[in-house]
Amino acid sequence: MAKNETPFQFFYSRLLSEEVRKKSEHIIIAVAIISFILHLLVVILVNLNILHVNEYSSMFTNPIAAIYTPFSFILIYEVYLLVFYLPKSTTIYIGKQYEIITLILIRGIFKDLANLEFTRDWFKVSYDLKFTSDLLATLILFFLIFIFYRLSGRKDEEPHETSHLTDEILKFIRRKNIIAMCLIPIFLCLALFGLGRWIHGSFFSITRMVDSIKDINLIFFNDFFTILILTDVLLLLLSFSHTDKFHKVIRNSGFIISTILIKLSFGSEGLLNTILIVAAVSFGVIILLIHNQYRKIDFPFQKTL
Repeated sequence: MAKNETPFQFFYSRLLSEEVRKKSEHIIIAVAIISFILHLLVVILVNLNILHVNEYSSMFTNPIAAIYTPFSFILIYEVYLLVFYLPKSTTIYIGKQYEIITLILIRGIFKDLANLEFTRDWFKVSYDLKFTSDLLATLILFFLIFIFYRLSGRKDEEPHETSHLTDEILKFIRRKNIIAMCLIPIFLCLALFGLGRWIHGSFFSITRMVDSIKDINLIFFNDFFTILILTDVLLLLLSFSHTDKFHKVIRNSGFIISTILIKLSFGSEGLLNTILIVAAVSFGVIILLIHNQYRKIDFPFQKTL
C-alpha cells in the first residue's frame, strides 16, 4: 500500500479499476482458448480409452461439448463485469445479470448440440425440444436486452460523472463500491469450490455424486443469483438514504423480482425453465419502461433528500 493511499483506494485499484478490468479481459481470453484445447484433448483421450471418466460425465465424449468450457470462462468474466458496473450504474448492473443468464442459455445450447437426435419425432424428444425452445428464447432475450439498454440510455464506456452529485449520492456510490469489493472474493471462492466439486465428481467420484449435480449451472449460478438477490435488497435499503421517489423504489424493487425469477429458473426444468428466464427479463424491461415514463411527470410532493 502506498504511503498516501487509503485502504479503500488500495483495494479499489486492485479489484475494480479500469486497468484491472482490461487485464482480466486478456487473461480470460487466454484461459478460454487454453481450456477449449485441453477439453478437446480430454475428449480424444476418453474416446481412445486412454482416460476414463465417471459414467455420468457425457461432457467428455463429444468434441462439440468442448465449446461449453470456454463459454464457462467467458461467463466468469461477465460475473466480474457485473460486479465492476455495480457501483457505476444500476441499469448496467441489472443488464449484466440478463447477459449472464442469456450466455448460460447459449452455453446450454452447445451442450445440447452433442445430444441432438434428428428424427421425425423432433418435438417428442426431450433434448430436441429443449434445444428448440432455447434457440427461440435466446433470440427473444437478445432483443429484450437490446431494448433494456436503449431504455437505460447509457453505454458501458460512459464515464461516471461526479461533479453534479450530492454528498448523499456520493456516499451511496462509495457504499456500493465497498459491496462490490466484498462480492469479488465471495464469488471467487464460490467458483473455486464449485469447480472442485465438478472435477471431483467427473474424474474421481465412485458414487452418484455427479448425478445429483449433473446440471453444471446449479454448481455456481444457483448460489450466485441467491447472493445477488440479497445484494439487491441491501442496495434497495441503502438507496433510501438519498431518495424517496416512488418510481425509483418500484424500479429497484422490480429488478429484485426479476432476479428472483431468474433464481427460480434454476430449480425448474424443460420449458418452464425457459419461460421463467424470458419472463424475468421481460419484467425488468417493462419495469424500466414504466419508470422512464413515470419520471417525466412532475410531482411536487416528491423530493430527493
